[in-house]
Amino acid sequence: MRILQICNKVPYPPSDGGAIGILNFTKGFADIGHKVTVFAMNTNKHYCDINCVPKELKTKINFIIIDVPAKITAYGAFINLLFSKLPYNAERFIDDNFKEQLTNHLKKNDYDVIQLEGLYLYPYEKIARKYSKALISLRSHNVEYEIWDRVSKQEGSFIKRKYLEILTKRLKRFEKESLNNYDVLVPVTKRDNKKLDEMGNIKPSLVIQTGVYLNHIKPDTSEVEYPSVFHIGALDWAPNQEGLKWFFENVWKQVVELLPNIKIYIAGRNAPQSMILYLKKQPNLIFLGEIDDAYKFMNKKAIMIVPLLSGSGLRVKIIEGMSLGKTIVSTTIGTEGLETTNNNNIIITDEASIFAKSIINLSNNKQLYNEIGTRAIEFSNNNFNIIEICKKQTAFFEKNISTILQ
Repeated sequence: MRILQICNKVPYPPSDGGAIGILNFTKGFADIGHKVTVFAMNTNKHYCDINCVPKELKTKINFIIIDVPAKITAYGAFINLLFSKLPYNAERFIDDNFKEQLTNHLKKNDYDVIQLEGLYLYPYEKIARKYSKALISLRSHNVEYEIWDRVSKQEGSFIKRKYLEILTKRLKRFEKESLNNYDVLVPVTKRDNKKLDEMGNIKPSLVIQTGVYLNHIKPDTSEVEYPSVFHIGALDWAPNQEGLKWFFENVWKQVVELLPNIKIYIAGRNAPQSMILYLKKQPNLIFLGEIDDAYKFMNKKAIMIVPLLSGSGLRVKIIEGMSLGKTIVSTTIGTEGLETTNNNNIIITDEASIFAKSIINLSNNKQLYNEIGTRAIEFSNNNFNIIEICKKQTAFFEKNISTILQ
């Protein structure tokens, strides 16, 4: 099949969950024999020099990158609030030049499937429909309005909370408007699929979780700093910031009180200065910022924390952590959609005291730490092989292409 993925950021480098999730599918589609084109916005926030994309990747995948500023500014948010009915998150990705370039591309190239990578690509569905006979798939990475609804409920500032409530309402309306304007829906979790059906989806859907290249992820316990704690994730993402602040204000002090020498390592890209200053005030913390090799970093640390209080969709970093045999302590929302088993292949709790106790127990009981990590590898191997997942998704595409042609 000829597959076109339309993205609101270049999925390279694979340095955050969103980019990893898209790129793994891109490579997976190509590796099982399909011709894949990535048509992506090159934004200020996630800028990519096409020359930095490895040659071996460009030989099997066609990358078309269009500069789209998509700037986030206080002024832009204010103007949007006053004069638009669209959510600011979506409006900043609507770009006339991108529309023109996409139109020209579709006039000259035929595809069997066009996949919109996320809700914010919905404004380009009409162009895809007008200039192509391809099956149009919406890959729903999250139930977007839920992310901001949950963030708004945690926000302490009255003004910020009211703004987030308005944003949430607009996102929910925008998400409802997108329903059924595609041919097929591909959510990442069963929960998201159910939620979108309840909102009004009637088109064929198939839950396709994010996968990883298991042969590229090699667990290595030879240099593990045990005990130690770590977190890795995009630090410009509001739910990660919120979750880490909850962790340090409610959990970490309990841990350090009983384990005064334990260290926590925080890694992640695009941390705002305010977040860096906040983190550096925390006891026994080593801030690393963006790192070159996430797998190498994760292999050398012991207990992985995912203290999310908001968000939606599925956490790629948990999949990677489990594949590396990491023992993970997560909130319910952190592991949402993964169908993990508490106290078997992961530890799940929303109680600060239990979260702290879990880290302390794992730090004092290496056998328990190893057993959970071993079961995490087994769970990952059985559920997240990207090649098998891509075969399942393309079979779904082929079935629905046949249905449409009939």
